[in-house]
Amino acid sequence: MKTLVGFGDADSFYASAEVVRRPWLRGLAVGVLGNQGACVIARNYPMKRHGVKVGEPIWEAKKKCPTGVYVKRDFRWYETLSRKMLAEAGLFSQKIEYYSIDEFFWEGSATRGRTFRQTAEDIREHVKLSTGLPMTVAFARTRTLAKLFADTAKPYGAVAVEDADHETEILAKLPVTEIAGIARGSAAKLEPHGIKTCLDLRQASGLLVRRLLTVTGHDIWRELNGYRVTPIRTTRTPHKMLSRGGSLAGRVKDAYTLYGWLVRNVERLIEELQFHEVRPSTLTVAVSYFDADSATGVANLCVPSARFDVLLDAAKRGLRRAWRPGRVATHMHLIASGLKRGPWQQSLFDPADPKRDAVARAKRTINDLLGRWKLRSGATLFANDWYDDPANEHEVCDVRGKFCF
Repeated sequence: MKTLVGFGDADSFYASAEVVRRPWLRGLAVGVLGNQGACVIARNYPMKRHGVKVGEPIWEAKKKCPTGVYVKRDFRWYETLSRKMLAEAGLFSQKIEYYSIDEFFWEGSATRGRTFRQTAEDIREHVKLSTGLPMTVAFARTRTLAKLFADTAKPYGAVAVEDADHETEILAKLPVTEIAGIARGSAAKLEPHGIKTCLDLRQASGLLVRRLLTVTGHDIWRELNGYRVTPIRTTRTPHKMLSRGGSLAGRVKDAYTLYGWLVRNVERLIEELQFHEVRPSTLTVAVSYFDADSATGVANLCVPSARFDVLLDAAKRGLRRAWRPGRVATHMHLIASGLKRGPWQQSLFDPADPKRDAVARAKRTINDLLGRWKLRSGATLFANDWYDDPANEHEVCDVRGKFCF
């Protein structure tokens, strides 16, 4: 039985998710705002037609689209719909990959008595009926082609490209920058060699592509030529590193506030380490500044650990090296690397501490029961404004199982 790679991508996912729970928004221009409500992180097609761009400040967006409705993001709700989409699309294939919060790959065949194009339409309609979300669905010979052709069919499209001649017709019309993984920098390297369209890239020498774009670019070239380089991955591959952090919700100059954010990110990182059952050997603290170059501080752990006191001590050492006194910080990331999986050898200098371990267990149990951050370190009070907003209890990077993040 013939199989192709299927790809589903929800149209304007965050904005569409808001319409699902607020039906009165249907037909209106909708923009979704970030943590502090200061910039647009997503918008639907009616708002796109007003020229509003992702990352645009709210005050600029309102000038372009004064009649638009702007709502603050809610990643907990988006995850709920995301997993619902995954379940519904999974009814059409036993091999489905949770690629991102609104994108899915699967290996599938046409439904009995239906063509691949009709099957794509069936999946699209089923997801819309069961979740309320509009989705574009494409079938093609490889992942790269399926995603590329889906992008050309948006919004709410359904397409199946089954042979090389049909591919040639479409690829000849598309610039190489339409391919996921080929940005302007890569396009600039290709252009002197006459490679401007997706078809040009497919017909180029593989040796030339590898020299210009390394192995990653060569894999894209192979996929354009119909070779399935990356299989459908039904479970996420083990992490090589874990990271937590992001914006500091403004500009931070005060050392105590910066320390509060450090502790917050340590607690978030420990959640991930415990979930994935790994312990890091190295912790890196990276801080970005508004008025200075970014800086990093690396701290090595004597023994791989996921204990709060051990990681906080390492994080403080890293922050001392990354901190630029008097400068204004805007972002912070904690990166755990050298991940080890059990069993772990207990350090001679790290004896068991029943009281400490009992406190850690109680903290985790209460937070699992009552919600994140109901119990947290007192040091996070220095960054307390963040916790006052319940929308900040859940973030897109906390949606586990995806290949992105």
